[in-house]
Amino acid sequence: MDLPESSDSHALSPLADVVITSFEKQDIQNHEKKIKVNPVVSKVATWYEKLRNAMEYREEEVVLRAAIERILKRRLLLGGNAQNSAEPLVRELVWARYLPDNAVPESITRKVEESIDLFLNLRLSILKQHKLPDNVINEWIYHLMSSDIEHVLNPNKEKEAMNNFMYQILKEHVMITDDTEETKNAQVYIAVRRSFSRDDIAFLRYHLFKLYFGRLTQENAEEVATEFLDGYKEIVRQLKYVRKEKIYTYVKKRTAAFFILEDIMREHQGKSRELIKNNEAFASVVYDACQTRYDSIRSKVRRAIVRSVLFILFTKVIFAFAIEGTYERIVYGQILWPSIILNTSFPPLIMVVVSLFIKTPDKGNSERVLGYIKQILFEEHPQLGNPLEIQQKPEKQKPIASIFTILWLFAFLTSFGSIIYVLRLLHFNPVSQGIFIFFLTIVSFLSYRISLMANLYRVGDRTGLVTPFVDFLFMPVIRVGRQLTHGISQINILLFIFDFIIETPFKVIFAFFEQWFLFLHSKREDLE
Repeated sequence: MDLPESSDSHALSPLADVVITSFEKQDIQNHEKKIKVNPVVSKVATWYEKLRNAMEYREEEVVLRAAIERILKRRLLLGGNAQNSAEPLVRELVWARYLPDNAVPESITRKVEESIDLFLNLRLSILKQHKLPDNVINEWIYHLMSSDIEHVLNPNKEKEAMNNFMYQILKEHVMITDDTEETKNAQVYIAVRRSFSRDDIAFLRYHLFKLYFGRLTQENAEEVATEFLDGYKEIVRQLKYVRKEKIYTYVKKRTAAFFILEDIMREHQGKSRELIKNNEAFASVVYDACQTRYDSIRSKVRRAIVRSVLFILFTKVIFAFAIEGTYERIVYGQILWPSIILNTSFPPLIMVVVSLFIKTPDKGNSERVLGYIKQILFEEHPQLGNPLEIQQKPEKQKPIASIFTILWLFAFLTSFGSIIYVLRLLHFNPVSQGIFIFFLTIVSFLSYRISLMANLYRVGDRTGLVTPFVDFLFMPVIRVGRQLTHGISQINILLFIFDFIIETPFKVIFAFFEQWFLFLHSKREDLE
């Protein structure tokens, strides 16, 4: 698997020169006819997408790709092909404001059509040549196809340049003592894409696919299909690597400086070199950019809380309450409303409490960010804290490790035992207890994710006096919540109903009204 290499240059540091140059290049303005949609249809479609996205907890950075995948599945599974799916796909994305109105050239639908055609043909070739389950191939093809189409519709060369810049720097900071250099580089690359671009599993598969095979074209499609099984196994191996989370955590703690530098280069596009030469002005700009990011944390946290509550409400509550209500009617002859009310109100209450304890980084953090940025701009081999040295195979277990395992089990028993004890005091029946714990674990995990979002721009570790106590009590609950959230998200009947029963006629109605409004507009023009 060949990973991207740095280029040679002689201004600032070689890598810094490359990334600054990528921000200085101006895109050629496209004067082709653009796709324009009716504002009334777009307003309704936008609200529909907000409702639909609330049912599925995703990072904001991958919502567009997920929407592309969902639309493709609906259209292709209902008998569509590349020719009759490409233009409606792009139009639906403009309806929902994933893409700006009157800004996307009509000719781009041809590129989307080519992408769909390539990956559908690749699927057929893989199925002929390799013994892989249909569901595995289908999932991979939809992931690869939707990721490729996003890059066609929404190219972000500057973001990709920053990804490569960050990778080239941090790969020198990580060492896996008992594994190959190639594996270490792949793991750092994956960690950078997860932390900086916030890639999901689909994007990770896509970028690793491109590194292994190159970009899919008509010329290399047969070769890719022939060698797909080897590439598939290698990508799966890298994505399931035993020490990947350790490397990801290390990389994530060094991401803030790259976020801030990207903001500065975007805001001062074409003037970055002059700005960097002025120490005082550059420091001021860095502090301002940090503060802007800190100020955005509150609004992001609020949005995440709303999305999390809606996610729980739409995907879990109705089903769970149906079970609890049915059980109570059968056993007690009536619904016990106190437990219902508590189970309903508890998730949003936890979210509100979490938001009250979220603190933004201080000026000392901004100063550390400035120090990191100066290093990555001016030093050929910057030292962003201590390097990471790990082993793939864990060391021989020491006696103390057994003690830690026992303590971890004790933490599980203490956390869930305390919850069950309190619920019994409140006279919750076994089913109500199960539903309460079910929601508590999921909400705790989502709350933890939100708190991580607030610390996205923090440099270095931040451990308070009560952190070990909180970890002891709540980490078991959070870990169970993560497993439940990921597991249940794979089985969501409500999403299936929306995507194939409700969404299909809705989009047909949207298209009808858009054509009707266009017809009325043409009639009005005839009178002028």
